[in-house]
Amino acid sequence: MTNIIYKTTALSLLTSSMLFASGYRLPESSMNATALAAAYVANAHGADTAYYNPANMVFNDNANQIEGDLTYINLSKITYTDSQAARAALLNSQSGAENLFAPSFFYTSKDYDGIRYGFSMTVPGGLSKKWGSAFAKLFAEEFTLKIIEFNPVMAYKVNDQFSIGGGLRMIYSEGIVKSDGTTITALSGGLINKPAGRDMEADTIEYGYNLALTYKPVSPLTIAATYRSNVDINEEGNAKLYLSGTKLYDGGASVEVPLPAVAALALSYDFDGTVLELEYDRTFWSTYKTLDFQFKDTVPLALQAAFDAPKQRNWQDTNAFRVGITHQVNKKLTIMGAVAVDENPAPEENIGFELPDSDATLFSGGVRYKYSDAIEIGASILYDSKDERRVQNAEIDGTFKDAAALLISTGISYKF
Repeated sequence: MTNIIYKTTALSLLTSSMLFASGYRLPESSMNATALAAAYVANAHGADTAYYNPANMVFNDNANQIEGDLTYINLSKITYTDSQAARAALLNSQSGAENLFAPSFFYTSKDYDGIRYGFSMTVPGGLSKKWGSAFAKLFAEEFTLKIIEFNPVMAYKVNDQFSIGGGLRMIYSEGIVKSDGTTITALSGGLINKPAGRDMEADTIEYGYNLALTYKPVSPLTIAATYRSNVDINEEGNAKLYLSGTKLYDGGASVEVPLPAVAALALSYDFDGTVLELEYDRTFWSTYKTLDFQFKDTVPLALQAAFDAPKQRNWQDTNAFRVGITHQVNKKLTIMGAVAVDENPAPEENIGFELPDSDATLFSGGVRYKYSDAIEIGASILYDSKDERRVQNAEIDGTFKDAAALLISTGISYKF
C-alpha cells in the first residue's frame, strides 16, 4: 500500500489535466446534430449552419432564422475493478452518475448580395465527475469544467455551386478542482505520509477561428469541409495548497493547454427526399504534450512533487467516422438517424481516474415537425457506449467499464 500512496503524489496535476483540456469533446451541440451523431456538415441547413458549416448559410432560404436548443446529458456511473484480488476490496471503485444541461443558440441572416451573417453560442465540451471511494479520490475527488463558445460568422456565395465561410471563435472557460491525496516527506531519517490537497479556481477568455467551404458539383451531391482552429487556453486563477490540513500556499496560479483543432470532410447525397451523409473528422490532440502549472510564488518544497512538477501527456490525434440519414416523410415530418465510431486520445500510460476514457460507438435518432411555415420543433436522442478498457500503468492496474453517455436534445426554430 505504501507504493500505491507514493504513486499518488501527482494526483492534483492528473485531475487538472482534464479540467482544463476538455478531454470530453461534445460535437453534438444542436438538436439536428444530436439526431445525426454530428454527421451534419455537408447536409447542415437552417440556423445551426452558423456553427456546423457556415458556408452552407448561403443555401438557406432567403430569410432570417433563429434556433434555440437544450440538451440534457447523463454520464453513467463508471466501475473500476482492480486486477489484483488481494487488494480489490480496498481499491475497487465506482463514480457517481452526472446530470448536466447544455443550452445552445443559433442565428443566420437573409441574403445580402451573396453574403450571409450568422452567430452561434454553444457548449463544445465539458465534464463533471466525482469518485466516492478512498483510492479513486486520491486521483479525482471532484472536478468540473465549463466551456462556452461564441462564434460570429459570415459566408459568401461564389456561385450557385460553391461557397466559403468562416468566423471568430471566442472561448470562455472556467473550472474548479478539488484534490485530496498523500505526499511522502523525509523526516528524521524516515518516511512519513502526509495528506496533501488543492483547491483551485480559474477562468479565461481565448480566441481562435473557423473556416468552411461547400461545393455542389451536381444537384443531389454536396461536398463540404470545415476547420476549427486550435485555441491555447491559458487558465488563470487562485490556488490553495495544503499539507496535513495546514495551508502552505494561497496565491496566483496558471496553466496553458490546447483546445485542439478539428478538421472535418463530408459528403451528402439526396436520394429524392432521403439524404445520406458520410463524415470524417480528425481532432488534433497531439498538440497536448505536457501539463505544466505555473505558480506566482514559490511552492513549498514538501508540495513541489505533487503540484509543481511538469507531467507528460503525449495525447494522440483521433479519428471519428459518422454516417447519418435524413428522410422527409412528408411536408411536415422529417426523421433522422445515425451511427458513429469515435477514438479516444489518451495513451494507456496516462489513463487515470480523472478520465478513464476509451473508444466509443454512438447511436442516435430524432424527428423534426414543421408546425407552420415559420416554426419548426424537434427532439433527438443519442447513446454513446464506451468500450471496456484494461489499464496497467504507474498508478492503475485494473479495468474500467460501464462508461456511457445519454443525450436528449429538444429545439425550436423560427423563420422571419
